[in-house]
Amino acid sequence: MPSDPSLAHENRLRANLEHVQQRIQDAAHRVDRSPDAVSLVAVTKYTQLDLVQLFHKLSNSPLGENRPQQLIERANQLPQDVNWHLIGQLQRNKVKAVLPYASLIHSVDTTRLLNSINRHAQELELRPRILLQVNVSGEETKSGFTPSQLISNWEEICQFRNIDVRGLMTMAPNTPDEKIIRESFRGLSQLKDQLNNDSEEERLTELSMGMSQDFEIAIEEGATLIRLGSVLFTGCEPTS
Repeated sequence: MPSDPSLAHENRLRANLEHVQQRIQDAAHRVDRSPDAVSLVAVTKYTQLDLVQLFHKLSNSPLGENRPQQLIERANQLPQDVNWHLIGQLQRNKVKAVLPYASLIHSVDTTRLLNSINRHAQELELRPRILLQVNVSGEETKSGFTPSQLISNWEEICQFRNIDVRGLMTMAPNTPDEKIIRESFRGLSQLKDQLNNDSEEERLTELSMGMSQDFEIAIEEGATLIRLGSVLFTGCEPTS
């Protein structure tokens, strides 16, 4: 009797998720952190809709999309209780459309974009949660504020009244050198502490850093949000 391919995909996805959760726990315990302080964001940009639906059945983790239009489409296809994060680039002409759907935007990388979000949020009577993207490594191929830009613009950023700035986001350098990756994540954590010290209140609580290839290092350096795709969904997609 032939096996049920959908059941096989579910079993593989469940196994992947359990393995990732164990790795999160192990990384957190190595540095005396609670695993509960780390939230998994499942990156679904290359994943078929039925598999995204299956993941949501197995986990209440937020789902992360790179493209605003795909986030909006999928938000209308999946249950309303899905917690959607926009993790990719947001252009100013897409801000108004995506704000009602994204519970957290990870990739706010300029003061011009902040201005646009603030204005549209006021029009829509929303107060979106956002993270400021920082190019810690200084790579020309990466977007984001430089640390010095963010420090110099921090007072202005704190004046936006229709935005809830929750933390910082970065992407590690594209290198196999663990030391360089760790320094990048540590730099973001230190920047968060510096900005909190320069504020009247500790407003930055989130650090979004770490993907499938480096999330354990990120947890060891203080990540509160890790963005995982391939490590969750490998082996689950149906073959044609």
